[in-house]
Amino acid sequence: MGQIEWAMWANEQALASGLILLAGGVVAVAGQFKNWQFAAYCIAAGAFICLLEYPRGKRKKGSTMERCGQGCMTSVVKAFGPLTRNYYVRAILHAGLAVPGGFLLATVLGTVCLGIASIIYLLAAIRGEEWRPLEARAQERPRMGETIKHPPENPPPRPPPEARKKQMDELATGGAHDNPVAIVNDSA
Repeated sequence: MGQIEWAMWANEQALASGLILLAGGVVAVAGQFKNWQFAAYCIAAGAFICLLEYPRGKRKKGSTMERCGQGCMTSVVKAFGPLTRNYYVRAILHAGLAVPGGFLLATVLGTVCLGIASIIYLLAAIRGEEWRPLEARAQERPRMGETIKHPPENPPPRPPPEARKKQMDELATGGAHDNPVAIVNDSA
């Protein structure tokens, strides 16, 4: 069995927790909850987390599906260098950003999710993983119509090549098939 790449899971968890923290902060500010200043902080922290976590990192093996519009955010994350590439830094950052959200009921869920993402990032860092940007693909796959040289002549199911050759030989000799049952015309 292959190794689990924990950073991929941490990225999804942190992105979801950033959205949950943002939504909880909006609810608390709009409702003017007691200590709503923490909710205003959670709005800013949730937006920052979403921007930091939106670009996916490149996997070690296999292919990575790029998120829509991730290219511009990848360059921003790449510009901060080791501060954003190192998962120890991300684990500590997410743990620190999560603490103030624990003081409001509306933002507790986002805080717990962000704490879980922080633990997963710590595990990824311990396993030696690091964020690597997705590079733009150099070549596109050829289109399906361009790869088909000669379309099939007979519909499926197609017999094996030996049987097809036999059928073509029979058709060439003139006798296609002899019916062993006599055909009787009763209309006369």
